Amino acid sequence: MYSSTAYSSPIGEILIVSDGESLNGVWFLDQKYFTSSICEEIVPNDDLPIFCDVIRWFDDYFEGKNPEIDFKLNPHGSEFRQKVWRILREIPYGESMTYGEIASRISPMMSAQAVGGAVGHNPIAIIIPCHRVLGSKGKLTGYAGGIDRKIKLLELENIEYR
Repeated sequence: MYSSTAYSSPIGEILIVSDGESLNGVWFLDQKYFTSSICEEIVPNDDLPIFCDVIRWFDDYFEGKNPEIDFKLNPHGSEFRQKVWRILREIPYGESMTYGEIASRISPMMSAQAVGGAVGHNPIAIIIPCHRVLGSKGKLTGYAGGIDRKIKLLELENIEYR
């Protein structure tokens, strides 16, 4: 069973989900693939200690800080998706990568489109920074949480895009 709490961010309501030990999900309430990686029951419960840590992280982040992640992340997904999400976590605050760059780090034969599918299904929005992934030459591309939110997140971190 998973527990959840809500967070009112400046760019929309967010659902935070945990198994009690680690963070398993962060979704905007209206985003694509909402909770798709968690098949078990999610019960509202604001009392988990990890929720205080995650909310503090979000408060700092939306104040323009680059907070450290001092809680465990445990996103659910295939081995390939896990590999992509690990690369996303390596993208520094205020910087970006392209889908093609991520694909080439995995394999010379990997397609940017396959990477895009994994990025789009990232179950821990913002904290695993899929918003920092751009198309070739820095082109603005889709975001499961909505392109308007992606723009705001990129601007918050002063990331240039086209």
